[in-house]
Amino acid sequence: MSATWRSEAPPEAARRLSVGDWVRVVRRGLPLAIVTFGCLAIMLILRLLERPLFGLRRPVTPWLTRFVCTAAFVLLGIQRRVRGTPILGGGAVVSNHSSWLDIFSLNAAQRIYFVSKAEVAAWPGIGWLARATGTVFINRDRREARDHTSVLETRLMAGHKLLFFPEGTSTDGRRILPFKTTLFQAFFTEHLRPGLQVQPVTVVYTAPEGEDPRFYGWWGDMDFGPHLLKILAAPRQGSVEVIYHPALRVADFAGRKALAAACETAVRSGIPGPVQISDS
Repeated sequence: MSATWRSEAPPEAARRLSVGDWVRVVRRGLPLAIVTFGCLAIMLILRLLERPLFGLRRPVTPWLTRFVCTAAFVLLGIQRRVRGTPILGGGAVVSNHSSWLDIFSLNAAQRIYFVSKAEVAAWPGIGWLARATGTVFINRDRREARDHTSVLETRLMAGHKLLFFPEGTSTDGRRILPFKTTLFQAFFTEHLRPGLQVQPVTVVYTAPEGEDPRFYGWWGDMDFGPHLLKILAAPRQGSVEVIYHPALRVADFAGRKALAAACETAVRSGIPGPVQISDS
């Protein structure tokens, strides 16, 4: 199990919300909830048809997921930019991890399925959405590595594009932690290695003017509710940039450690120089 990352400098204490703050919470939060849970209901109905007809393949519902995630940034007022081109078809995507907003940031540009630690399935709100959108839940235990490989191989062979966070935990968005290599082993099975591509992605958040640079970061023991309220209530919003680096062919690497190191180097290259800090 990956240890939860905690910063040396604690996050800013939550401020008391004013009447104006609450107006913004309602103005942004109500439409966001209607779009998110309205589309979730439609998605669950459509899955009743997709499941018997297409099995693991989902030709329709991922488009709803992309719509919700794109709309979320419009409703929140957060500017979203994309640099580079997502790979087409199946494959794997690896990214840094600094916020629950990563779910929206990474889903908005392409059809992907997250690989997440098992406990996320039980989280209110986020867990429901994760299960509905086809997230693969695993226990981060080396003793279960063989089972994980089998599950990931099945999903990749079905044409799914799987995304996971090799850091194993979220940070404040100001650093990249060393990549853990265990899940990379799944890419080296005899069925996948010859043709599989892995695309490194860097997600960079820019805080609203005058706010803590770690404004959008969600890490350690921070609760989801207060963090969501802080973002909904913000008088001004910042931006997020999603950088798609050139894909790497698994067949070009001798093993999981070499592939993980190359992915980590690519992801680090997208972080602006002053905040590129290495932590263990």
